[in-house]
Amino acid sequence: MGAEREPPGRAEHLSVPPSAVDPSEYCRAIETYLCQKNDGHLIRVVGPSFELVSRWANEGIPLKVACSGIDRYFERYYRKGPQRRPVRVDFCEADVLDVFDEWRRATGVVTSSVDAATPARKGPSLPEHLERVVLRLTNARATGALGVEADPLIDELSRMLDAARAQAGGLRGGARQATLERLAAVDVALMAHAIATLSDGARATIEREALDELSAFREGMAPDAFERARLAAIEHLVRTKLGLPVVGLS
Repeated sequence: MGAEREPPGRAEHLSVPPSAVDPSEYCRAIETYLCQKNDGHLIRVVGPSFELVSRWANEGIPLKVACSGIDRYFERYYRKGPQRRPVRVDFCEADVLDVFDEWRRATGVVTSSVDAATPARKGPSLPEHLERVVLRLTNARATGALGVEADPLIDELSRMLDAARAQAGGLRGGARQATLERLAAVDVALMAHAIATLSDGARATIEREALDELSAFREGMAPDAFERARLAAIEHLVRTKLGLPVVGLS
């Protein structure tokens, strides 16, 4: 499952058919997931919330990608302390779209010709990105999702975060480029370690789920383009399963 990190060409993009997903079923699934994240407190996906989530379905956002975006919102929310109010799905929209952007860049699929021409959303600064990466990797290490083999990578990223914070104007020029290249290399090493920890059963399940995510895009896609998209989707699912971040920053 070692994916090639070659970015797909524009000709390899494919749009999702509008009827590929039933919005009502999609909304019910999101409602159920949000209820679980809210410790059993049910917040109905109705009215404007239903319209929002239906738009996610019509835009081709895979359900697991949307759930990853919701997870990302809750990660920040949990850090605010134990006293929390139930979260509405509307609050998660920015994170869902961010994760979807990451998924599309990885797999090379888009949802419409207009979307293909839309500039990428502005991401976090390098220190912000590194801080989030270190936090998520530390959490994954604490829960046992990562073994001791990941400790050197976490330590290295922590040092990179300290270096980035120490520069008042941020890393520039060659120093920034070297950091970005190292982040990409660390990401490859992290994913190789993560995938190696999976059981045969877990790996088979993830491979099936990756095919499901891409099923609406498969028709008409060149075999090599689809294979790259499949491998990228597998990596995304592994990250989701183990709570791992994307270490690289484009």
